[in-house]
Amino acid sequence: MKKTLRKALWGLGMLTALPLQAAWFEVTGQAILLESKTSARTNAIEDAVYRAMYYSGADFSSFAQMKPYFQEDRQDYQFNGTEVRHVQISKAFTKDGNYYVTARVDIYPSAKSCHNIQYKKGLLISDFSLSVPQQAALGGIYQIGKDFTQLLKRQIGKQSQSFVVTGTSEIPLQPGNPDAMMMLAEDYDAQYIISGQVTDLTSTLDQSLLSDDKINRQFSVETMVINGKTGEILSQRKYREVAEWPFSRISQVDTQSARFWVSPYGAALQRLSRNIMLDMESSLACRASLPEVINAHGNQVQINVGRVHGVKQGDELKLWHTAGFIDQYGISRNRMVETSMTLVVDRVYETSAEGSVQQSDLAASIQPGDLLTKQPDRRY
Repeated sequence: MKKTLRKALWGLGMLTALPLQAAWFEVTGQAILLESKTSARTNAIEDAVYRAMYYSGADFSSFAQMKPYFQEDRQDYQFNGTEVRHVQISKAFTKDGNYYVTARVDIYPSAKSCHNIQYKKGLLISDFSLSVPQQAALGGIYQIGKDFTQLLKRQIGKQSQSFVVTGTSEIPLQPGNPDAMMMLAEDYDAQYIISGQVTDLTSTLDQSLLSDDKINRQFSVETMVINGKTGEILSQRKYREVAEWPFSRISQVDTQSARFWVSPYGAALQRLSRNIMLDMESSLACRASLPEVINAHGNQVQINVGRVHGVKQGDELKLWHTAGFIDQYGISRNRMVETSMTLVVDRVYETSAEGSVQQSDLAASIQPGDLLTKQPDRRY
């Protein structure tokens, strides 16, 4: 294990010096051994590949298309059209209820990956709710929805390549009221909103280990992602994990404690939150980020993205006017109208930036709410 760790850290050191060069990484992934060795092996391989991609800066958006292949019982996995080219399993073993896989992962990061050429997109997370609160009675985990919201916020904040969490909200999603969702997104400078419901917290006694009184517990969620610019539903997904509940039946469990999050059940929730993030990367990373004009004076424009989104001094942006209309069904619609104006970023702050319009004779037509798209970096 120490030798494997040294190799992984050596690979990480090479990444720091040479972030866009081909490299291989030897990484050990792990998963809870519960339902079967087959599913645990698949999860451990996914964990190893994810770690290698994270270390190397490879594009997460390709992760989803590789996952089905890891269900096959093979030692080698080769891929075309992704930055991960080859995964070779060198060792697999079980220890302390976990399944471990050591894999060599060959990666060819690309400077033209979506997360390298797009700004990070603002994301608002609406609190996850419990569909059946009575199911939280075991352990008294009635706050698990809010705690999972914070877990997802930290997951995306620390590891997402394409999103910046601009806030969390207690206001529930209203998919039937797109105007309200657009107003909510605007309040938080968010391009997307995500929320969901915890739909299953039921538990069962493992009959094969009855004497040990081992309890397995479900954690299922249904998520919804809404486009903050239009109010439309972009995706709805279901996720499920089952893991050992190692706490006493009569104890009250603090779901904000380290003891909970290092337990098998807490680890399963962390894996599920990572899967939510990766699915968002896969489906939305290559959609254009849409910074918005928040103030305009002369040929000087202030926009609502900054350093945390990846904005750099000298970036060139194309300006689009926004226009609204009512369709034949009485539904409010938005559209983007391309202009010939470009803007160059002069100053960058943490969450905002200022730029100058290159066609100053046209600048008078710019209004707050107009959108911008990043122009391709001429170095590539």
